[in-house]
Amino acid sequence: MEEITLQALLEAGCHFGHKAERWHPKAAEFIYTKKDGIHVIDLAKTKAGLEKAVAFIHELTKNGGEVLFVATKRQAQGVVKQEAEAVGAPYFIQRWIGGFLTNWDQVRKNIEKINRMTDEQANGGWKKFPKHEQTKLGHYLKRLKVYYGGVLVFKNIPQALFIVDIKKEASAVAEAKRRGVPIVAIVDTNADPEGIDYVIPANDDAVGSIQYITHAIAQAYREGKELREKEVASANKANEARKTEEKPVEKIDDKPAEVTVVADKPAEKVVEKKKTGRPKKA
Repeated sequence: MEEITLQALLEAGCHFGHKAERWHPKAAEFIYTKKDGIHVIDLAKTKAGLEKAVAFIHELTKNGGEVLFVATKRQAQGVVKQEAEAVGAPYFIQRWIGGFLTNWDQVRKNIEKINRMTDEQANGGWKKFPKHEQTKLGHYLKRLKVYYGGVLVFKNIPQALFIVDIKKEASAVAEAKRRGVPIVAIVDTNADPEGIDYVIPANDDAVGSIQYITHAIAQAYREGKELREKEVASANKANEARKTEEKPVEKIDDKPAEVTVVADKPAEKVVEKKKTGRPKKA
């Protein structure tokens, strides 16, 4: 994992906050100073917050957890999609689907439907329909994938959210709080950090700032997943070895063959009948 440095954060523009009149009072704890009417974020706190968030994401994914990347603002969409796809992470970049966390059962049915339609299209299942019906189904599936395309891997709700702008993604924040899902977020000086589990105080508008922080989170995600895969593979290998050792060995039946002893039949005794006869007359 790359080291997070103050110099790198400075070069990425993470220290630029919003205009002083647009600040949120609860963001005062990570504001360093005000210059030319703009608040400057304390990069020491940015570094500490990012390191804490990275450690959390790494540990979560190492233990089999899943993280959803959320960034629907224009300047963040491309960056987040690129970083998430590079490490195989799920993401939302078009809009937050209402009820994704609070109405998960219905959302899961939609995901299963999209995956089923995709398989049918690939396997020729649509050939039974007329051409115009196939075209209509194709357009419908394409529209669904615009919004669901980044989350089709989900079978259960995510164990954490990474959010670029908590004001823009207010619905996602509200649902995560309601379901008790931890939130890792970039928090600018115009936002209320209360209720955010892992606050990363930084500029959430500059592409450089978003890219640096998202990259760090994505790398932690990837490394945690890789460790998880290695542990699972090692455990499977150990189980196979144990099964092999415990497998009973087929015993060869060394019981001696039964020998049938044929007893000699005793000779029949021939009993001579004593000849009896009448005595001869003298």
